Amino acid sequence: MSITAAPKQETAPDSAPPPPPLPNPSTGSANPAASLPALWGYLQPALNHIVRSPTNNTSKPPAIDVSYHMGVHTAVYNYFTSQSEQAAPGPPTGLRPDASEKAKASGTDLYEQIDRFYADAARDLFLGAPTDDTTLVHYLVPCFNRYAAGAQSVSRLLNYVNRHYVKRAVDEDRGWLRLADVLDAVARTIQEDDTREKIQKRLRERRTEELKQWGYTEGAATAVLAQAEAYAEAASPPDRVVPLASMAYRRFRIEVLEPLLMVPKMKGKGKRKKPPANGDKPPMPRGRLARAVKELLESDGGDDEERKKLAGELAMVLKTCGVKMDHPLRKKLDKYIPPKEGS
Repeated sequence: MSITAAPKQETAPDSAPPPPPLPNPSTGSANPAASLPALWGYLQPALNHIVRSPTNNTSKPPAIDVSYHMGVHTAVYNYFTSQSEQAAPGPPTGLRPDASEKAKASGTDLYEQIDRFYADAARDLFLGAPTDDTTLVHYLVPCFNRYAAGAQSVSRLLNYVNRHYVKRAVDEDRGWLRLADVLDAVARTIQEDDTREKIQKRLRERRTEELKQWGYTEGAATAVLAQAEAYAEAASPPDRVVPLASMAYRRFRIEVLEPLLMVPKMKGKGKRKKPPANGDKPPMPRGRLARAVKELLESDGGDDEERKKLAGELAMVLKTCGVKMDHPLRKKLDKYIPPKEGS
């Protein structure tokens, strides 16, 4: 995926004509829902167009034709329906379905394929990042905005995956927060005569504690709770089943942000530098993104308000993708996030 440079004439970037909607590819007599390769062959052009096509408008992804949109909905629905029918118990044969068949029937195969798609898309963005620290933030923010707009569009397009597969997986304790994650902490507070309701209450309290790390406060609006949970989902390990938009943000964190945040290891050999005479600690090595932020905020010249705006936007990128609030760079950048209206 790439972002086209703004034209040199006076026309604003967002006024450039958007690419035409991607037409519905002809499948002939083939059934896109017949197998995962057939389904993916039908879906992938749409996902590539929405997420990776060059565009001047980073807030609005390229569209696909209405008939293609409906075709995707139908193909995904039929795929899940056919796999569910295959997984339904039939006459006893003495044979158990193998694990791969169960995964295919449950939708795991399609979910993992979408995850690989986002991993590849995010990795391409990382590989396209400039080597110059002075331009890294200017590259990263619009790239994420474009990627995120595409991810939201794909989430709507493939909403049946969220409804049919993700919701069921969360109900089966395969979501971002699992019973095993909180069991130890809850177990220490459980008394022998506690009822099931009391234990469930403690589990809910533990979940609330986790969400408070992402900005939730008790009694807050439902939208605040949903947003905090989306941040927590993006922060989860890749083996956790989360909604497709959160999956995309998680992949952006893993494939783009974490390599840029990685602090280079200090070499153990060679002469050690003497500490400064004034007693200050010697400067510690920084990751690429930390160096880029320092360059952004401390450089001379330019528009100071624009730099602060860019810093606030980068802070939201880190937060949205699940970089935890105790990370040094988030601590440095969060103060640049503008307060919400009415707060």
